[in-house]
Amino acid sequence: MQGVIKSYDPVTGDGVLVNEADLADIDLADNALEGSLFRMLRQGQRVQFDLDDDGRATRLRIGSEVDMGTPEL
Repeated sequence: MQGVIKSYDPVTGDGVLVNEADLADIDLADNALEGSLFRMLRQGQRVQFDLDDDGRATRLRIGSEVDMGTPEL
C-alpha cells in the first residue's frame, strides 16, 4: 500500500498517514519505523506500508525498498 504522511511526532512516535487508495487516515503502529531506513518522517512524505492486525500502518519503506519483480520476457 502507498500513502502520504499527514502528521508525525518524533518525540512520541505517534503519527497518521493518508492511504492514497481511499484517502482514509491510518494511524502508525508503535513499531512502524523498526527495520526501516526512516529515522524521521515529514509531512507530505510518500511511503509504502503494510497494515497490522489492528489496521495500523507498519513496515514503512521508501519505493526503492519494494520488490518490483522480474519483468516477463
